[in-house]
Amino acid sequence: MEWRADDPGSSACPPERRDKRPLSLTERCLAAAKSEGGEGLRTFLRLNEATALARADEIDALRRRSAELPPYAGIPISIKDLFDAQGEVTTAGSVVLKSAAPAKTDAPAVTRLRAAGFIIIGRTNMTEFAYSGVGLNPHYGTPKNPYERSRGRIPGGSSSGAAISVADGMAFAGLGTDTGGSCRIPAALTGLVGWKSTAARVPREGVLPLSPTLDSIGWLTRSVSCCAILDAVVAGNKPAVSLKRPSLRSFRFAVPQTLVFEDIEPTVATAFEHALKRLSEAGATINPIAFKELHELSEINSKGGFAAAESYAWHRRLIETHGEQYDPRVRVRILRGAAQTTADYTELVQARRRLIDDVSSWIYDFDGILLPTTPIIAPTFDEVATDHDYTRLNLLLLRNPSIANFLDLCAVSLPCHEPDKAPVGLMMITARGHDEQLLTVAAEAERALTPGSTGKFPGPA
Repeated sequence: MEWRADDPGSSACPPERRDKRPLSLTERCLAAAKSEGGEGLRTFLRLNEATALARADEIDALRRRSAELPPYAGIPISIKDLFDAQGEVTTAGSVVLKSAAPAKTDAPAVTRLRAAGFIIIGRTNMTEFAYSGVGLNPHYGTPKNPYERSRGRIPGGSSSGAAISVADGMAFAGLGTDTGGSCRIPAALTGLVGWKSTAARVPREGVLPLSPTLDSIGWLTRSVSCCAILDAVVAGNKPAVSLKRPSLRSFRFAVPQTLVFEDIEPTVATAFEHALKRLSEAGATINPIAFKELHELSEINSKGGFAAAESYAWHRRLIETHGEQYDPRVRVRILRGAAQTTADYTELVQARRRLIDDVSSWIYDFDGILLPTTPIIAPTFDEVATDHDYTRLNLLLLRNPSIANFLDLCAVSLPCHEPDKAPVGLMMITARGHDEQLLTVAAEAERALTPGSTGKFPGPA
């Protein structure tokens, strides 16, 4: 997508721009966030207008004096309302924590982003306590998906505001978390790139937990190259100089034949099939595999899994005293953890360890496992209005992406739909700790799926 300086929504990660001044970039993002009739009020729970403008102006002044600057000085990004930022209250999209004390220090991920020069433009809305893939928030409203906005489609969650901040040009990237698809689901539903790192890759101190076993840090951006840069920054590594490889001819992909295509909508099936065809035509080898381990996931997690057990441990006291302030759809999922016994949790840990070992015996034979990120396109708000439909669609949205979290893998969702069609994501998964390799593979796949894509961050300030 071509970046136009007069169109802040045209790309959140432009290949080039007419004006590289941080102040101009920040003003443009803020204008999009404050646009009358736009989604800014539902996208941001806190907009750091004054501090963002002051920092951008400071960077401009340093640049004019030819002072040495961090590599990404002046690029505005958003952070999900789960991350501590010094002096700000981390509410996790809730009203329960509105009166909590402000954070004394930044989360390590936030510290590293500031050190790299990024400007944090605001805190983004989310599913309360990150516990849903739909993205609804009854307390602060829910931003609408850019696709068929007049019809009112969900953004996906739980990183709903992060997705819309990028999709609508309010930020160049959105920092999120991913416990069962919370970055990849909204990315797939809004036409963005969504990244889930290996859980241990990025420090999670200063990030309000949902499930410490499954939580990971992720991003929503316009391109794989942007994800690679940001992932390296928050992981404390140097960004790769180049993600380019000669061709896809050396890549071997696997496509599971178990579970992941059940209840798939025709729009998603068609887009996914076309994406596989493009990858194959570019030289990739694609093999169908059974992935029989997926048969066990439903039974293993039938009592709510790690998210219910571990979130209940964190929220138990709060629910006893402030339960009526919770989103009922979130509260009921947390309370499932109350019924789990110590034996249930022990069996869960053992079952996960066994499945991880089983998958590890063959996953290294492939450069990536390919599957639809979600089997459905973004439902309308009306389609998730009843508790029954909400639960059914939430489970469908979470089903495929949650595989990577349960098996402790890294994963990325790439847009694979045709222009002007409903957004569809192709997910690529690989072994834990192989994050940089996956980003390299995904960058080459991105070129095949979206020819001419050169999205990257603006050049140095």
